[in-house]
Amino acid sequence: MVRQDKQLWRRCRELADSVPMPAPFRPDTFAQAVAAHRGRRIELMPVPATVGAPCGLLMTTDHADYILYPVNTTELHQQHILMHEVAHLLCGHTGTGEIDAAATRVLMPNLSPELVRRVLGRTVYTETEEHEAELLASLIAQRAARLPRPPSAEPPDEVVQLSRLFGARRRDD
Repeated sequence: MVRQDKQLWRRCRELADSVPMPAPFRPDTFAQAVAAHRGRRIELMPVPATVGAPCGLLMTTDHADYILYPVNTTELHQQHILMHEVAHLLCGHTGTGEIDAAATRVLMPNLSPELVRRVLGRTVYTETEEHEAELLASLIAQRAARLPRPPSAEPPDEVVQLSRLFGARRRDD
């Protein structure tokens, strides 16, 4: 088990170090850089999150890879979901070829889950693949955290909430 863990860490570190990192870092430009690196299009698709549905979804077709991510969550959470789904691509995960009913409701709410499963054949990953994707996403996030961030007119929601919690005031108050 220890040997497998060391191999997993080494593989993920090598993958994280090899992936292009745009500066300043933004999830959309990161996905574009990875797409160019892989020579395969990646389309980001914001969707509303629903109870019982997966946080993020990766669909691979003959023409492109599609990453669905929730719009009704924090920017930091969206970023991690995108990195996690990109990590599945970088690791070459293929999954089991099954899709659950909750995922089908997110993808195509007006179609039956059975029809969506037959048409899309989306993959479900093993526990080992999920662990590897999570580790790789975290290592990529560490690299991204060291890069310059794009300027923003407003601080992230998390910073505003913490400021309010501790009684800090904005400069323009």
